Amino acid sequence: MSGFSPIRLLAMLRKESLQMRRDRGTVGITVMLPLIQLFLFGYAINANPRHLPTGLLSAEHSTYERTLVAALQNTRYFDIRPFATEAAAEQALARGDAMFVLDIPPNFSRRIERGERPQVLMDADATDPTAIGNASAAVAALNATVLNRDLPADRQVQPPQPPFDIVLHARYNPEQLTALNIVPGLIGLILTISTLVMTSLAITREREGGTMENLLAMPIRPVEVMLGKIIPYVGLAYVQTSLILTIAVTVFHVPVRGSLLLLLLALGVFIACNLSVGFAISTLARTQMQAQQLAQFGLLPSIMLSGFMFPFQGMPGWARTIGELLPLTHTLRICRGILLKGNGLLQIWPDLWPMGVFALLVGTIAVRMYRETLD
Repeated sequence: MSGFSPIRLLAMLRKESLQMRRDRGTVGITVMLPLIQLFLFGYAINANPRHLPTGLLSAEHSTYERTLVAALQNTRYFDIRPFATEAAAEQALARGDAMFVLDIPPNFSRRIERGERPQVLMDADATDPTAIGNASAAVAALNATVLNRDLPADRQVQPPQPPFDIVLHARYNPEQLTALNIVPGLIGLILTISTLVMTSLAITREREGGTMENLLAMPIRPVEVMLGKIIPYVGLAYVQTSLILTIAVTVFHVPVRGSLLLLLLALGVFIACNLSVGFAISTLARTQMQAQQLAQFGLLPSIMLSGFMFPFQGMPGWARTIGELLPLTHTLRICRGILLKGNGLLQIWPDLWPMGVFALLVGTIAVRMYRETLD
């Protein structure tokens, strides 16, 4: 064979071009991935969330109270709604329905006019320190001047002195350690990566290895194939979970305030979601490379829109709607809720049942997509 040949090179280029034209799915995914990243980072990601759900507990309805609430809303960091009881506010914080609760004490107006500087308590859900950081700073900056126009003339001094103190109480993560937010979330993320990628190769590996004919010749139904493929990965996923929890508690000192058994049961539902998605990808993809690309295509929105990397409340409404459809979003809330807040079944149920429906729906679709022929 002679040296370099342009003719042979052109023949090879023609062959690869034809192969690329036949594999349109792989080319399409390759083009779509950077576009999705571009739009997600450009429109959905916001590290400075505003309009955070905020509860209000107030024993009186005075001018000072209305002025304080209006000032908080004008910062655009808080969307305030009243709670009738402390128990309702506590439940809202535990479930994640409220990120702040403003507690205005009794006789607030009278104590201000007497110059007693009453304390206003602001409870904050500090499981995600990034989400509340700028909002907390906005609260601390406004109390020196917020009531200056409403104060009696003899109380108005220059420079103005704060007529009350705001005490920020960081709940569930008093030191606002980032590790206590990231490490519980890693449980869901690692399980997503491992179970989704491994299961997505289940059928394509058989097809490329030439053993798919033997599998199709066996008297076995699609649902049996699906269960036989994914059940071994359930045990592996629980081994991963045990390892991550052990390191989280012993190395990163993540507290375990809730039931570990409840957490493991909830993670079982989450594992079922990922395995069903992986099996659906495996039946759809023609090659292992295509399966891996489809798995990455599914991983990207989960990482970006679940609240793992960026505050969930900082995303626009359309992005939060997509995020609510992702199992990882609900798993992050469950893991952080059980480990950091001590949540029980009642608190995690709003995030648990959507995952059950997701697993059932996608699992049914995966079984229907399973082809009992090689065509």
